[in-house]
Amino acid sequence: NLFGMFKKKRKVTQMLAVMSLHRLGLKMDCVKHTGGCHCGAVRFEVWNSPDLLVFNCDCSICTKKQNHHFIVSNNKFTLLQGLDNLTTYTFNTHNAKHTFCKTCGVQSFYTPRSNPDGYGVAPHCLDPGTVLSVTVEKFCGQKWEESMKNHLTIKGMSKP
Repeated sequence: NLFGMFKKKRKVTQMLAVMSLHRLGLKMDCVKHTGGCHCGAVRFEVWNSPDLLVFNCDCSICTKKQNHHFIVSNNKFTLLQGLDNLTTYTFNTHNAKHTFCKTCGVQSFYTPRSNPDGYGVAPHCLDPGTVLSVTVEKFCGQKWEESMKNHLTIKGMSKP
């Protein structure tokens, strides 16, 4: 693992290693991001690129709660604490599982309808220091079925 060798050799933080590799023209496939809700009851880690592709969906619920998220497979997400502090809201098809902290109300991740075998993670709930860039892609959730049919990559984003 190039990142592991670089980090051990240079004894620098993960972010400095990622930034240095970027300057050398090398891209990191995945880094470990950590994050959680506002009160700290819910904590997670997720492996993803330091360059995030974030969806800005305009469906009814995403609009109301400004749910920007990036998608990862189940095997790249680990809930570290707070399972007993999560509650879930569903509506319409009940395929999406909108989980949020019972104490502070923050949704730091959820199970998206588009990717029920993965997670949608809120980039604004990540701890600082591991994100290099964020690219936002609009997703027309008001025409969900048509958008899913026409999107070339979203379904594969939750595959290992």
